[in-house]
Amino acid sequence: MLPRDMSRFALVVLFATGLACTSDAADGTESGDGESIADGGGAANVEDGGTSMTDGTPAADPCGESSAPGRVDFTHDGRDRGAVVHVPTGYAGQAVPLVVNFHGRNSTTSQQSLLSGMNGHADMEGYAVVYPEGVGNTFNAGFCCGEAQTQNVDDVGFAKALVGEVAKSMCIDKSRVYATGLSNGGYMAQRLACEATDVFAGFASVAGLLVSSPCSPSQARPIIHFHGTADNIVPYDGSVYLQSAPDTMDAWALRNGCTTVTSPGHNEGDASCVAYQGCPAGQGVELCTIADGGHTWPGGFAVPGLGKTSTDISANARMWDFFESN
Repeated sequence: MLPRDMSRFALVVLFATGLACTSDAADGTESGDGESIADGGGAANVEDGGTSMTDGTPAADPCGESSAPGRVDFTHDGRDRGAVVHVPTGYAGQAVPLVVNFHGRNSTTSQQSLLSGMNGHADMEGYAVVYPEGVGNTFNAGFCCGEAQTQNVDDVGFAKALVGEVAKSMCIDKSRVYATGLSNGGYMAQRLACEATDVFAGFASVAGLLVSSPCSPSQARPIIHFHGTADNIVPYDGSVYLQSAPDTMDAWALRNGCTTVTSPGHNEGDASCVAYQGCPAGQGVELCTIADGGHTWPGGFAVPGLGKTSTDISANARMWDFFESN
């Protein structure tokens, strides 16, 4: 194993080389400026959070037990799938919230953990984090990305089943399960906001817009988005394939029953958040804009080559406050 400092250096190199040689156009094709880094038979019973075995035999109730998984592995849609689980400090079998944190294209679970820095925040707030592994290091977010999209991988079904698998081994508060991610992972979080509101209670995307259509959620859920104005991988102002960040969130406001009128929220340094007005209780919509921010996780690990990483706002802290207030 590399010393810690060398491991961090190796991750920086991987991030930079991933950006240099891969991309995501929203239609799934390769292009020079696309986004980078950053299946039928699910083993879990989604209806009850995966706490019963597929053969109908009840599984042991993990609540009240202090054991918890470091990772989960199972078969979904004929594929071997897995994820790394971070259990919060002090966990002793009590029901805890869960955040599913999706990595970017050509990234990994360990890179997403480092880049987002979410484990430390999870320890402070007492929630678990699960980092799913994408097929070919990609997730099928709709019109992208990479191998997962071209092979039509059922990543929505995988995400739902994954929550059930984690709940088999540790005590999860199933009313407080959330999805987030960076880049391709942010795209995935937005797709889940369209198609998985029966399992997830809220959503946060970072530098990843909506590339899934149609989008008709079965119920409205709160959603927050973080995006830098100088992101040259997923442009803040959109592209031929993408709506802009403001237009994307305007559309979410309308889906959630809000107006498109906004009011100022967190505003400090390069970070400016606006909340949409008129949202029904528990259906908030918020956009946090990072002036001159790059393709980065606000408050997270700064990777050379991806642009500025804000230190004026923590995406982890802001999304958690947002989830808790909705």
